[in-house]
Amino acid sequence: MLATFARTATRRPLTVIAVWICLLVLGLGFGSRVFGDLTSTVEDVPGSESVVADELLDDLDPSGATITAVVSGGGDVDRPRLRAEVGRAVAAVRALPGVAEVPHPYDRRGLVADDARALLIPVTLKSGLDDDAEEDTVGDAADLIRQIDAADVAVSGGPLLGEQLGTRAQEDVAKAELITLPAVLLVLLLIFGGLRAAGLPLLVTVSGVAGAFLILYGFSLLTDISVYAVQIVTMLGLGLAVDYALLMVVRFREERSRARDVAAAVHATVARAGRTVLFSGLTVAICLSGLLWFPSPFLRSMGLAAGAVVVVDMLAALTLLPALLARFGGKISAAGAGRFGARGDWKGRDGKGREGEGQDGRVFARVGRFAARRAVAVLVLVGAALVVLAVPAFGMRIGIGDARQLPHDTEARQLHDTVREHFPPAAGTDPVSVLVRPGAPADCERKIRALPGIAASERQRLRDGTVLLELTPKGSVDGPTATGLVERVRDLRGAEPVQVTGNAARLVDFRSMLAERAPWAVLTVLVGLFTLLFAFTGSVLIPLRTLATTLLSLGAALGVVTWVFQHGHGASLLGGEGLGALSLTAPPLIIAIAFGLAMDYELFILSRMRESWAETGDHRTAVVEGLRRSGRVVSCAALLLAIVFAGFMTGGFSPILQIGLGLTLAVLIDATVVRMLLVPATMALLGSRAWWAPGPLRRLHERYGVREFTTSSMSEKGATTTTTERNRP
Repeated sequence: MLATFARTATRRPLTVIAVWICLLVLGLGFGSRVFGDLTSTVEDVPGSESVVADELLDDLDPSGATITAVVSGGGDVDRPRLRAEVGRAVAAVRALPGVAEVPHPYDRRGLVADDARALLIPVTLKSGLDDDAEEDTVGDAADLIRQIDAADVAVSGGPLLGEQLGTRAQEDVAKAELITLPAVLLVLLLIFGGLRAAGLPLLVTVSGVAGAFLILYGFSLLTDISVYAVQIVTMLGLGLAVDYALLMVVRFREERSRARDVAAAVHATVARAGRTVLFSGLTVAICLSGLLWFPSPFLRSMGLAAGAVVVVDMLAALTLLPALLARFGGKISAAGAGRFGARGDWKGRDGKGREGEGQDGRVFARVGRFAARRAVAVLVLVGAALVVLAVPAFGMRIGIGDARQLPHDTEARQLHDTVREHFPPAAGTDPVSVLVRPGAPADCERKIRALPGIAASERQRLRDGTVLLELTPKGSVDGPTATGLVERVRDLRGAEPVQVTGNAARLVDFRSMLAERAPWAVLTVLVGLFTLLFAFTGSVLIPLRTLATTLLSLGAALGVVTWVFQHGHGASLLGGEGLGALSLTAPPLIIAIAFGLAMDYELFILSRMRESWAETGDHRTAVVEGLRRSGRVVSCAALLLAIVFAGFMTGGFSPILQIGLGLTLAVLIDATVVRMLLVPATMALLGSRAWWAPGPLRRLHERYGVREFTTSSMSEKGATTTTTERNRP
């Protein structure tokens, strides 16, 4: 397959480039439509009690969506002029054809704050409106309310919240790209020292983002797309495209110093670096495939969309980039011809130094030798430090969260803050809804209402005799009191026909789903990664060592994120705040994506170690040479990825801040501490046993596994390859 890609790229480069230009146009043209249809709901689990009960409640008590406005500022809201303004707005909204009810805030108790400095205007739409009618009604109602002449007017909630989040997501993505793309180009210029070589990874990156948008738009035609998906998938698409393109261009410059012509260099690059990109893309996709085990539409769609984006980036690196190199690579100097030595090493100001022994190469080689000589000390000290960083993760809590997750300049956040300031604490808390069905014991309702943790309760009898209890818990919507109340009601009912729903119940069901399906997701990922790493290395010990060291870096990143955003240490410096829990979207996505990215760097290093092992058969030389040849590429790739992830943290949306910080830390810790110290230390401790496999598996790998390519085996045209792999026990 890789040989086919290389032949196509060198023989028909303009055709390949034209195909990707068409994809780019389609992605930017149609893909951007995904921003118009995003959802903020992520916690629903199909078939769970909370979802089933909610569907039943909709059937028994159908009602339309609700939006809420808050009017505040400028002193007392009981002023005659403001009363008249509010009255006109309420009358105008009531006249809209899709509106069912708009209570006058001055006539209904509880809608004017006790301090008379704020008032609420809830708007309930008619049930059964189609999407277009609902969108028009919500937009018209919000516009009429915003015309009230008051210091502060904020409208949000219901379908309006999803629209606001979608708009904010689009703005955040545009802002992140505006920051990251120039920064990435600048770093690439510093790495390559020339615009041509630096521009090629950027072209692949833009194509990857366009492909990401197109894929998301395709998924939006089949299922709901979360507001988080746009940012996460774009973030991942940007990062991996830069990673893969950097690896390929660096390898091309190295091959240019040895190959007879550009075509031969392209073939050698695709054969060797392309193999690493292929396996790297597959490992990231496998890590994301674990999300498919979860019945949550959000997690499952994220796994599908992000996995598809990984494939797009991988294909761009294996097809578009070789075509660009074949067409324009003749103007890119070989590695040894510029300030960077062969194999990407810095040659120094005098331009002297043996091939591959530049300053960067010597630094990474010294680090590798140090870690190998002091293997036990490095393993104990570094491992202990990472475990200490991971400690807060053992107390991690996940929650649905509230509007505090949003930046302060969003309407939803302004509404939330005003309600919390001027209205009773229970006013902003979603109730726990309990359906007491016909046939339940007579005292069941009394026992439920007597449970601790209830701040207020309301009772309503529905048309089939079901009693709806709206229990307002003390504390936040997803706090321990609210979720504890859900669990106590479910324990109390036993086998009686009582169902619980509401946001707190959805969170309880989501946590249960994670606990039930996580072992299967983990098993799928571990088996898939072990299989791929064995095919790549021919060893059964290296996959086990890789998984262990990767878990250390991942645990450390999660621990820091928990310490910052759950406990609130330094969250304000990043534009967030301590929320007492992490967003339920953050941990699964951080784990899946960071695990896949860690495999990226592992494969970058292992490919070079494997080449040296195949050439020399000496395990210590393989460790040092592997780090010397790959250290700079891994470090630069990690820096570029960190820039991309950090760029998405400028939007201020707490779940994205959490994911961005987690991925930034995971990448930096993994690419520096783990890959530069733990990997050589553990490989040195394993010695020649690192490449060991039982006889049957060794023979299986010799027959079907990935084999090492050597430059000397390339034909004059670069189209033929042989192997020189050694698989010693």
